[in-house]
Amino acid sequence: MSQLCREAGNSNNLRRRFQHRVSALRRCLLRVLHRFMICSGRKRANATYRMLTPHAALPSPPPPLPINFSDEALPVSLPPSLFHTHDLDSDLVSLKISLLGDCQIGKTSFLVKYVGDEKEQQGQQGKGLNQMDKTLDVKGARISYCIWEVQGDGKSEEQIPMACKDSVAILIMFDLTSRCTLHSVLGWYKEARKWNQTAIPVLIGTKFDDFIQLPIDLQWTIASQARTYAKALNATLFFSSATYNINVNKIFKFITAKLFDLPWTVERNLTVGEPIIDF
Repeated sequence: MSQLCREAGNSNNLRRRFQHRVSALRRCLLRVLHRFMICSGRKRANATYRMLTPHAALPSPPPPLPINFSDEALPVSLPPSLFHTHDLDSDLVSLKISLLGDCQIGKTSFLVKYVGDEKEQQGQQGKGLNQMDKTLDVKGARISYCIWEVQGDGKSEEQIPMACKDSVAILIMFDLTSRCTLHSVLGWYKEARKWNQTAIPVLIGTKFDDFIQLPIDLQWTIASQARTYAKALNATLFFSSATYNINVNKIFKFITAKLFDLPWTVERNLTVGEPIIDF
């Protein structure tokens, strides 16, 4: 009897060992099959996925930095519906700007001051128009200001359509020391609006360095009239000086801010005897 029990026990042990080895072999085959399916790019029907821990999640992008117009560079986003790019330079966005006003008021000096003295000889003359370009590299975005200056002589009626069509901004200038040039700005504005209804208007008084040599009561009168004209044109008013580079760069920064809807940190300055900014 005891012998039968021992034989039965041995038989059970052999069966358990066999089942254990079969189970181990089966698990090994499943691992090999799983690795093969992963390497072949297939997915198991019952595949499971682990959720990433909070520390492994991607950080949210930082909020955009506020624009400070005391810096030379402006981070901008370029809406393609407003501007065109050069065929041979696909990353260069060209903005056309018109420059209008009477003769001998400092338009060319203003333009050369902004573009740079070394580029003075690069201006293009055509049909009485003076054209100069200034290219800016703004944190990876390249913007080209193409500025068309109307000479202001007797052929201005022929020049205005070419200068104003497709412009994004119209700069109307007058001499702060010559009130008759201030009275002319309404005529320049009306002619410009015949060809462009959407451009940003900017009224600019030139020769501020000579203007501050005038009697203070005359300065006050001219400044008041200039503000009245600017309000009538719905334009921003700047007093500038090309000789001392007063508000020259700031005017184009203002235009860029308006075009791309960027905040502008410069405050209004209505103090007589100082370069006025009124908007």
